[in-house]
Amino acid sequence: MGSLLSQLGLECGRKEVKEEERHLRANDREFNLSYEYADNAIKTSKYNIFTFLPLNLFEQFQRLANAYFLFLLCLQLIPEISSLSWFTTVVPLVLVLSMTMAKDGSDDINRHRCDRQVNNRKVEVLIDGELRSEKWMDVQVGDIIKLENNQFVTADLLLLSSSEPLNLIYIETAELDGETNLKVKQALTVTGELEDCIEKLANFNGEVRCEPPNNRLDKFTGTLTLKGEMYSLDNERVLLRGCTLRNTQWCFGLVVFGGPDTKLMQNCGKTTLKRTSIDRLMNVLVLSIFGFLAVMCLILAVGNGIWEYQEGSKFAAFLPKQEGVNAPFSAFLTFWSYVIILNTVVPISLYVSVEIIRLGNSFYIDWDRKMYYPKSDTPAEARTTTLNEELGQIKYIFSDKTGTLTQNIMTFNKCSINGKSYGELLDFSGQRVEINEKTEKVDFSWNNLADPKFCFHDHSLVEVVREGNPEVQAFFRLLALCHTVMPEEKKEGELYYQAQSPDEGALVTAARNFGFVFRSRTPESITVVEMGELVTYELLAVLDFNNVRKRMSVIVRSPEGKLTLYCKGADTIIFERLNPSCSKLKEVTTEHLNEYAGDGLRTLALAYKDIDPKYMEEWKLRHHEASTAMDEREEKLDALYEEIEKGLLLLGSTAVEDKLQDGVPQTIEQLSKADIKIWVLTGDKQETAENIGYSCNMLREEMTEVFIVSANTAEEVRKELQTARRKMRPDGPEEPTVTKSRSGLFCLLKTETVADEPVDGEYAMVINGHSLAFALEKDMEMELLRTACMCQTVICCRVTPLQKAQVVELVKKYKQAITLAIGDGANDVSMIKAAHIGVGISGQEGMQAVLSSDFSFAQFRYLQRLLLVHGRWSYLRMCKFLRYFFYKNFTFTFVHFWYGFFCGFSAQTVYDEWFITLYNLVYTALPVLALSLFDQDVNDRWSFQYPKLYAPGQLNQYFSKRAFVYTVLHSGYSSLVLFFIPWAAMYDTVRDDGKDIVDYQSFALLAQTCLLIAVSIQLGLDTHYWTSVNQFFLWGSLCVYFAVIFTMYSNGMFLIFTSSFPFIGTARNSLNQPNVWLTMLLTSILCVLPVVAYRFLRILLWPTVNDKVRYKVRQDKVLPPAPRRVQARRTSTRRSGYAFSHAQGYGDLVTSGRFLRWTPKSRPALFSQTDSPLAQTQPQFYRTINEGGEPPLSP
Repeated sequence: MGSLLSQLGLECGRKEVKEEERHLRANDREFNLSYEYADNAIKTSKYNIFTFLPLNLFEQFQRLANAYFLFLLCLQLIPEISSLSWFTTVVPLVLVLSMTMAKDGSDDINRHRCDRQVNNRKVEVLIDGELRSEKWMDVQVGDIIKLENNQFVTADLLLLSSSEPLNLIYIETAELDGETNLKVKQALTVTGELEDCIEKLANFNGEVRCEPPNNRLDKFTGTLTLKGEMYSLDNERVLLRGCTLRNTQWCFGLVVFGGPDTKLMQNCGKTTLKRTSIDRLMNVLVLSIFGFLAVMCLILAVGNGIWEYQEGSKFAAFLPKQEGVNAPFSAFLTFWSYVIILNTVVPISLYVSVEIIRLGNSFYIDWDRKMYYPKSDTPAEARTTTLNEELGQIKYIFSDKTGTLTQNIMTFNKCSINGKSYGELLDFSGQRVEINEKTEKVDFSWNNLADPKFCFHDHSLVEVVREGNPEVQAFFRLLALCHTVMPEEKKEGELYYQAQSPDEGALVTAARNFGFVFRSRTPESITVVEMGELVTYELLAVLDFNNVRKRMSVIVRSPEGKLTLYCKGADTIIFERLNPSCSKLKEVTTEHLNEYAGDGLRTLALAYKDIDPKYMEEWKLRHHEASTAMDEREEKLDALYEEIEKGLLLLGSTAVEDKLQDGVPQTIEQLSKADIKIWVLTGDKQETAENIGYSCNMLREEMTEVFIVSANTAEEVRKELQTARRKMRPDGPEEPTVTKSRSGLFCLLKTETVADEPVDGEYAMVINGHSLAFALEKDMEMELLRTACMCQTVICCRVTPLQKAQVVELVKKYKQAITLAIGDGANDVSMIKAAHIGVGISGQEGMQAVLSSDFSFAQFRYLQRLLLVHGRWSYLRMCKFLRYFFYKNFTFTFVHFWYGFFCGFSAQTVYDEWFITLYNLVYTALPVLALSLFDQDVNDRWSFQYPKLYAPGQLNQYFSKRAFVYTVLHSGYSSLVLFFIPWAAMYDTVRDDGKDIVDYQSFALLAQTCLLIAVSIQLGLDTHYWTSVNQFFLWGSLCVYFAVIFTMYSNGMFLIFTSSFPFIGTARNSLNQPNVWLTMLLTSILCVLPVVAYRFLRILLWPTVNDKVRYKVRQDKVLPPAPRRVQARRTSTRRSGYAFSHAQGYGDLVTSGRFLRWTPKSRPALFSQTDSPLAQTQPQFYRTINEGGEPPLSP
């Protein structure tokens, strides 16, 4: 029974025990199954074939309006109180439930399809001493599996052995963090000895104890017990599901976490239902309308009781009362009768229309060619169709950096050599020429080993290199020698560089193309092809990079025996160590560096020094002593490095571009003009994040101040935040202004809103992850929020996925503002799900963020079109729709209310029953849908030209409780006109032939016709953008109305369905009278006149931004120019630092020789896809590797 319930998804009552520690044994399924760990199958779907109907109906009837209409249907089945036929409620209710059910079913079928696709992938599993091909879903915790090159990692694995030396493997983590740089993992030495021997692997019985399942991508703690010895496990030994094995023939791994327990799925979290602010407001309004409906029904019921008591006896002769029905009981029945009649005040068609409008506006996003990225054949996609209008209300954007703002590609852009700058193109007058795709590129065909993908446009640099200029050649020789890049040559002439920092790869590739090709290395030598000649340098020492030194050096001996130290690093560091003879060259180079930094480029300086052989021998002895010292080893080595890196001769500087995605600075500028605040949350180092901030124009030199928060204690962080806040607002209060309120249904939800604090000037804040951890604590989060929200830009670096979500939640909690998060990796998923709107960057290899997002596209620049065009239009259309819909339905209902006072409160309808049924479904449905799908105040060009048009959405000006009250008052006025004018016009009136025209049916026809014409005119006034569809639907609906009444009120329909169509001849008898048409004209004018007068005065006296722009559009009558992407150039006194993503420790690894890889005779292609960034020899990132074996811990 339990298994059946489990299959049906209805299992309940079983308490979920929280896992404290994971304990597993390799190759022992019986032992591991006793712990009931999750298998490797994943499930993202909500329903199955048995649960779909009951669960979906249960979810739908949780919506207040659906439950209300079900209740109405039950009331209509009671003859004593029903004055309307049952079909007036059943038809709309079934239609709504069916449409929603079809949509939910379609979405869940797609989820099932995706689940099956992933779960049915095949992998080789070691079972009973042999490798078998099994489905992913059948893999269990404790299984040993084999992965091959370019395969996805099946589950979270403990790496056991690999085909590479030192048990290394290379993985790509694009699914996790969006980065395509390769990372290195290394197995324990004790498990590496298993190699690929199936017998050894089958006999492996190690036991793993580790942390329970969690979402920390960068942390893993555990131990492996083998043969009585215990070994420490950390993140370097673990492969996470979602990674891809690269450049490694095979590896074996032990499954530690499977399926929902993997870190990838743990980061996905539980999908929560996102509702827009308009949805939440509508729920409150619908509840208010119910109360208003009850009050109206109570008034009419009381009126009925009084009327029955005073007047009812006079009609008893021909309207006899039923036995036991007195005035109070009659009033009670009348109350429920009016609940049925006045139900149109909350029309069920409202929800159908809202879903159709959202779906239609979602299709506009999917079909938008201007958001289509042809390079990767990726269109924009609205993955969630219920959040469109919220795109027009965004106040805060939280963005990842790598892969979102940047392409994660470094390009060698410019350089300064011996006082001359290269890389810029000048025309005959000396003016700078903008470089674009059509600009002629340098021809490197003279160099057989050049990288064909390398681009450079300044031909003069190639000329001086080929002429043999000694300074230029020394410059590129330094770039070819001073690095920690590892080369790989598939076949003769095809070089692939694997660099642990993207900067290094870009510089070595530049040297390669200019004739100094780094070919190979051993622990003692570096081989370079210099202008076609093979030259081998003896590598004597690598003076490694670290964050304090901000430089690295190599000491080499040339074939001629000359000793040279080559050094590259941050310009400020190098300049301090230059020989005084370089002062003039230093001044010129400094000017060039300032220019490069002004273009947002990452710069570093290059210098060299010839070394005396005798000094070198003596220095090497001291270096050996320092490197083997037990105490203060680092300090002694730093002192030796400092000693030898003095008196350097400056060669020049390089400028590398951390390539932004196209249009990023312009997009950020546009969004800033729309008063949207942008926060960057990145895992990168502070210097890298700052540099990108300046490149994107998020940080600018003209800003009043950029605050850096990087303290190491809670008190210091608090002090830095307070200092920044007081500088921005010296006279501001020490305590924040917090407004407490209640919201939601029945006002149960308590909210606290921190008021915005205005500041003079523009400020930015950069805070690192360590400081952010303190700032997010409960007692300091308010200080962080106040300080950060005063800034135009906030950059948080070195943050974890959890911290990203916490920052978003903090702003959501205290600002009550709409937030958007955008990213491209699994480390962004928690942030994307926490924000009101989640956007995934697609088209890259990392798709995890897209799968969890609400909207996706391929480039960050499309965000401005999503918000400023689609979002703004969607919000505007939805607000217009709601205002108009409530107007027409309240007006319709209020006429019933006034009629109650003239019909003895008898619950008689003022309109024909068929008009009541078709009013919302046919007569007024299509025109308002056309308004809501096609209307726009200004076109997309003007929306870009005036980003301030976005502001009303942020302030929620177009639809709010106040706007709703105005709509109700407007409806009240219109209903008075639409009831009393026709009533007065028809009172005691005769036809032009003297016959009586005064009867209930004629009055009903006149009232409903006046109503339909008045609401149609109001729709016309609300429409700004007329299309043929709008015209067709509006005039077509009026024509359908007249066609229907002439048909339904005909003799034929009466003879066939006598009881259903009693209004025989009413249309032809009434509509041929001039006074009827004059009444329609009078009511229409009186309904419209106040609206026109109010709008005229408002535009004249209190014009909004929208009014001003529309006026300008009408005046200009020409489109503004299409926005052009112009490379932003800024002047700067700030220079970029050196190789920010560079890591310490690679110098020792390179010289150890243990990192060098064996080249097997038959090697498969490194990449199956040629369009991968990795296949394009882009720089890749490696982590520091422990080269020695692991000492066992005490058991």
